[in-house]
Amino acid sequence: MSREWESLTESQRAFMINAFEIDILPGVWGDLAEEDKELSAAELAPILLDLVDRGWIEVRRVVPWAAPDGTPGFQPGGVVPREALPEVLADPAEWEYPEGGMDWIGTLTLTETPEGWRVNRIPPDGEAG
Repeated sequence: MSREWESLTESQRAFMINAFEIDILPGVWGDLAEEDKELSAAELAPILLDLVDRGWIEVRRVVPWAAPDGTPGFQPGGVVPREALPEVLADPAEWEYPEGGMDWIGTLTLTETPEGWRVNRIPPDGEAG
């Protein structure tokens, strides 16, 4: 992994993994450091915002999508503007799985940017970057 990756805390890595998986925000709870699992949304938001500000993660909302055969599904929608994120992430409901199980439309999802992709991969030469 890169030097940047090696310097991250366990909880920062949890957000990076969540973004790599294009998981919804509540999925991060299972990967957080044990000591951070008791933190509130307001206390976790700065960890995520730091990674957004580094240009490694984007926060989006899940939108409907249809496969070429018409099968309905979902995908990440447009980026939530950075200036809106503190208020959005302060809402504890955004950090919980939606009622109804798989109805994720409108839920926050994390995606990695090209720079974020570089951070959590081993470079071709095998040397930490």
